[in-house]
Amino acid sequence: MTDTAPHILVVDDDREIRDLLARFLTRHNYRVTTARDGVEMFRALDDWKLDLVILDLMLPGEDGLSLCRRLRANSDLPVIMLTAVGEETDRIIGLEMGADDYLPKPFNPRELLARMKAVLRRAQGLPRLREAENSGALRFAGWTLDGATRALTAPDGRDVELSAGEYELLSAFLDHPRRVLSRDQLLDLARGRTAAPFDRSIDIQVSRLRRKIEEDPKEPRLIKTVRGGGYMFTAEVERT
Repeated sequence: MTDTAPHILVVDDDREIRDLLARFLTRHNYRVTTARDGVEMFRALDDWKLDLVILDLMLPGEDGLSLCRRLRANSDLPVIMLTAVGEETDRIIGLEMGADDYLPKPFNPRELLARMKAVLRRAQGLPRLREAENSGALRFAGWTLDGATRALTAPDGRDVELSAGEYELLSAFLDHPRRVLSRDQLLDLARGRTAAPFDRSIDIQVSRLRRKIEEDPKEPRLIKTVRGGGYMFTAEVERT
């Protein structure tokens, strides 16, 4: 499996179902993250660039319908809903909440796989909301990154040239300020934005980016190294 494989989030309070789907989808060359409830679901959405959510209807706390509605309010991430309830009204409500497909339990994993492939194919032809958001400007510590032109402007007005990989890495940091991001998470978040080449060595890319935006790259203030954790972008970020 490679880091370019589709990344699937499975949200279900049944551990056996989570483990079964994780093993099955991994064997079919998908990357899989699992969550037990809405809290873990939104944590995973913050931490990873995901391609599809498999969401159970009946969850402890906030149910799947409510979670789907919240997700759909600011994201077009594909959703397939699962439920033990086979009522027609539940299927209709799920689709009205924004789900892309609906599968009642018990289900054959191969049928789920076929539905996933169909939903992912459809999603590939749709514009992503995230790309639309990136057309705005992001400001931090006097710097400005223009998402439409990919231009980085220094506090003194200088234009600073960024490689494709440096731009994707900086964008990932600006989307997740003041959060510790592992090297794997940074690679996943940056890779998900575009098909542009991205240096697989995160440490080298961070070092290059520091040389361009830090006053003293040897004593960085904006991109901090977190021992045993990864990196944290420390500045406040404003989107315009």
